[in-house]
Amino acid sequence: MRGLLVEDDLPFATALLAFLKLRGYTVDLANTLADAVDKQRFASWDFVLLDLHLPDGDGLDFLKLLRSKQIQTPVIVLTARDQISDRIRGLDAGADDYLVKPFDSDELLARLRAVSRRGVGSSPAMGASVVVLQDLTVDMARGVALVDGFVVDLTAKEWNLLRVMALRPDRVHTPDSLMRSLYGFEDEVGSNTLQVFISSLRRKLGADCIQTLRGLGYRLIGKCT
Repeated sequence: MRGLLVEDDLPFATALLAFLKLRGYTVDLANTLADAVDKQRFASWDFVLLDLHLPDGDGLDFLKLLRSKQIQTPVIVLTARDQISDRIRGLDAGADDYLVKPFDSDELLARLRAVSRRGVGSSPAMGASVVVLQDLTVDMARGVALVDGFVVDLTAKEWNLLRVMALRPDRVHTPDSLMRSLYGFEDEVGSNTLQVFISSLRRKLGADCIQTLRGLGYRLIGKCT
């Protein structure tokens, strides 16, 4: 999953980014409101972690911008403001959840899993957090893939790639869109990186599981055996 952290406390942000990276998340960092607005023009995320007190404005202004554009990306507010009125203001602005600093890192992971499940359940492409395509089952809530009922051992990047395609199995995913879902702005990426991950998934899931449409992109078929 790729997310955005909007946070101006750099030591805190650095520690949180390292923690999330170890658990398979790709997270971009914006340390000002202007930076977050600018990045939003060029990327889409699976979640946003949003501080409210930013050096150039209120984080809720960014949340309101997302919602005004009908962008329903799950947003978890991370802030030192612990007044009930602040929480109500954030939730009324469209936040999905609210965590008061300092918080336990494992609790944040649990909140991310929860908002991810809600997002999957509301997707127009599917009505549940489990996607079944022929021989393949992709369990979004548990973060696992199964072929004929057997769990397949995937790396974090392989799982993220599979997850993106499984969320919209009706879509042909362009290489650019898949790369944007896997890597942040600061990541150095080789020219053949996507092909390597596609090949690896085919080796683990089955050669015909992912269809290549020349000049267009890839589509998840689910024919693994």
